[in-house]
Amino acid sequence: MSEKKKWVEREFAFDFPETVYPELIGRLRLTPSRLEELVSSLPGDVLVRPDGESWSIQENAGHLLDVDSLFIGRLDDYESGAKILRPADMTGRRTTEARYNEADLSEILTRFQEQREAFVAGLEKLEPEAFGKSAMHPRLKKPMRLCDMMYFQAEHDDHHLARIEELIKRFMPIS
Repeated sequence: MSEKKKWVEREFAFDFPETVYPELIGRLRLTPSRLEELVSSLPGDVLVRPDGESWSIQENAGHLLDVDSLFIGRLDDYESGAKILRPADMTGRRTTEARYNEADLSEILTRFQEQREAFVAGLEKLEPEAFGKSAMHPRLKKPMRLCDMMYFQAEHDDHHLARIEELIKRFMPIS
């Protein structure tokens, strides 16, 4: 298996036209369904099995829920004309403190679906020019248009979905 880059080590080139925003909305809309398809039929012991120091499958799912509130807040940042986007908590403390391994998976999935639907609905109400609004990303130290943030969020979703797939393969090998 190839060594995957850590999320914080990834570099991003936001060199695409802002007119791709409808495709990005589509990617964001589908993440909850993709997540549910991956995890809903897994046995409980597999969902909460730790992998060394990294999160379990269920904790990765909960992390997507947690981080969605950051992106909702950043949408507010764009709409209010903020110069710098609110920072992420890079410690993962919120996910750890939420104790998702003790939660009901269906509740995590439902809350994520509802929260993401509300976020997507907010994006769909915007005028096309809103997707070109820009603010500084605090960690990347580069300007990020709203459409760039949507791409960043979709890539973050995919990063955690890929991690979940990796854990499924490790814990439930095909015989």
